[in-house]
Amino acid sequence: MKRFFSIILAGLFLWSTLPAAKAEGTAPGVSAASAVLMDAGTGRVLYEKDGHSPRLIASTTKLMTALVALESGHRLDEVVAIAREWTGVEGSSIYLCPGEEITLEALLYGLLLRSGNDAALAVAGCCGGTVEEFVSRMNAKGQELGMTDTSFENPNGLDGAEHHSSAYDMALLARACLENETLAKMVATKSITLGTRTFTNHNKLLWRYEGCVGLKTGYTEKAGRTLVSAARRDGLTLICVTLNAPSDWADHTALFDWGFEKHQAIPLSQAGEVVGQLPVSGGLVPVCPIETAEELTAAAAPGETLKAAWELTETVLTAPVNQGGQVGECVYYVNGEELLRTPLVTGRSVPDDTAPKRGGWFWRNGFKN
Repeated sequence: MKRFFSIILAGLFLWSTLPAAKAEGTAPGVSAASAVLMDAGTGRVLYEKDGHSPRLIASTTKLMTALVALESGHRLDEVVAIAREWTGVEGSSIYLCPGEEITLEALLYGLLLRSGNDAALAVAGCCGGTVEEFVSRMNAKGQELGMTDTSFENPNGLDGAEHHSSAYDMALLARACLENETLAKMVATKSITLGTRTFTNHNKLLWRYEGCVGLKTGYTEKAGRTLVSAARRDGLTLICVTLNAPSDWADHTALFDWGFEKHQAIPLSQAGEVVGQLPVSGGLVPVCPIETAEELTAAAAPGETLKAAWELTETVLTAPVNQGGQVGECVYYVNGEELLRTPLVTGRSVPDDTAPKRGGWFWRNGFKN
């Protein structure tokens, strides 16, 4: 087991130059039984109302259906022959016919924009071999994403005794969807014609809210109105989830307005940003630069403080050193609570040589604001 070395640097920032924060308790009230507003960049919850209670989620389920399908390895231009058991499903439909041939891409747009329950079964059957196997993969993906309040029973979101999630879990799912470039493009599409079908997005926020980048609507009589949406302004992306919300459009508008008014985007790191160096024993050069592995931005409110700690698994590297090898983590804290971690990696390869072992290390003071 490698020993961890923690190096805490003077990376403390106080955003005292921002406008003074308004009094606490000014977050908007919402009609939803459950609601979450999340910073997409870090996963930090900015607003929560009963965020972990399992509830019916209706067609917002189809976000997981699309994500699992796109990660299945099937090509978008694959032609799917429609089986009879995938047709004639209750609820919203793209009216698939037995024996019809349609591309997986068209099925996914029909799933996400038109919210076709038949399209969901066809996607599941195509990408999972069977609908049951595909649902098993949906649950496995939920566990991978940390969706501990979630259980999927079907790929379309029809009510089921074992089909539920929470506002928080659906926000985690939305983060994963936005990180998938193909899926992010699909949920942001207002309208598209593929083959003989034209699909128009049910998400009215794409037209009504400046900066909205889509995601998914849902409704059943038991679930009520469900909505997962995201909006991006001034470098900040926020995710909003409401479950059983009679006034979901108004809820999302109010929460987004509050989130963007009260927070601003603060850069934490850039991919490839050098934060220090470690000595190399037996290398052609005596030191190797250490870099942050990804670009990160956090939502910050006035008066909040941010600290960074570099936790290392190595204090001396031994040649040969491969570029991109992880040597620790950069840990960010907001108001003393851990916010997130990002890998620290070697910034270059160092080949073998006969250079003597060198001790000690140097770390840059702080990080770029």
